Amino acid sequence: MRTHSLCLLLIAFILGFLSRSFLEWSHQRTSSAPSTLSSTQHQALQQKLRHHRRPSFNQSAPDSSSFTSNNPPDNDKPVLDVDVNVDVATNRVNAAFVVLLQNKDLHEMRKTMRQLEQTFNSRHGYPYIFLNNVPFTDHFKTHIQAMTKAKVHFGLIPREHWSYPSFVNQTQAAINREDMKARKVPYGESESYRHMCRYESGFFFRHELVQQFDYYWRVEPGVSFSCDLDFDPFLVMKSRNLKYGFTIALPEYVGTIPTLWDTVKQFKEQHPEHIAAKNSLNWISYDHGDTYNNCHFWSNFEIADLSFFRSKAYLDFFEMLDKTGGFFYERWGDAPIHSIAAALLLQRKDIHFFNEIGYRHGIYEHCPESPALQLKCSCDPADNVDWKQYSCLRRFLET
Repeated sequence: MRTHSLCLLLIAFILGFLSRSFLEWSHQRTSSAPSTLSSTQHQALQQKLRHHRRPSFNQSAPDSSSFTSNNPPDNDKPVLDVDVNVDVATNRVNAAFVVLLQNKDLHEMRKTMRQLEQTFNSRHGYPYIFLNNVPFTDHFKTHIQAMTKAKVHFGLIPREHWSYPSFVNQTQAAINREDMKARKVPYGESESYRHMCRYESGFFFRHELVQQFDYYWRVEPGVSFSCDLDFDPFLVMKSRNLKYGFTIALPEYVGTIPTLWDTVKQFKEQHPEHIAAKNSLNWISYDHGDTYNNCHFWSNFEIADLSFFRSKAYLDFFEMLDKTGGFFYERWGDAPIHSIAAALLLQRKDIHFFNEIGYRHGIYEHCPESPALQLKCSCDPADNVDWKQYSCLRRFLET
């Protein structure tokens, strides 16, 4: 009887042990199972964005290791250096809005200016520079000037900056435009669009009206600004010695740039002295530079230190690309040109994501998702493009 009882106890003990082990294994398996990739990445990148929302501008931009903090500051207003070199009389950096547009864009531009003034510039008074390849009408000037108390400049683009260079075969360029039109490449048939892209890539910063300024904020007619800014992005740029700022990053339409990366690789080989040591190559290439992944900053919005575009490195870069005729034989856009240049010629810490600036162009919108920032914005976070599968922002923040 005693033996039988001992056997029963032993069997019960073994069964209990096995049952407990199974439950523990089951629990560990469940708790260690990864969340969906998008959810995990989203949470991690939201953590990173806290540092973009709340930078400390008396330091250099944080590297990726600093994104592990779980205790970001509570306030969403950037803290600026007290030693920033600004105009004492105006409390402004030497900066301006620069707008390339046509007379027909008047009403779209007025809508954009109304928002830009309401959300930011009515409190700062930064000047505007409007550029056109034909003279602005008096009607245009009068109705633009009425939208702001800030100083407004109207400029004519020099013909040599908006025409075919001598090395471009215009007959071949026309044939290529027709081919792109047949293939339904966006703006594939447009001649003026190509002149615009070339101008924005290599000449806007040389205009006499722009040359007097150190920083610029690119604005286009019809874009929307949805968040009140209680800080000055130009002061952020100058205080942290940032060179390039953006809000949206997307892939380029590959049919517009079939040979661009080949030219970029030639530039890298011929000008290793211009390639920054701690660059962002891995943002624009999945294979360390062998191919281009088509990621670019959407340059219809950009805030930049103009010394970057005026540098020998950038001018050498633009000149080499321009000599190929790619702006006309293909349809190279200024967005991939600016973005590739920034990725290769600047250090990663020189490039800044302005999460605080709600911005929309066409169907794409950056809308800050932070609850604190949402109190200052009128956009719908559901429209935010940042975490869409095709967005290039995630990769930028991870590199």
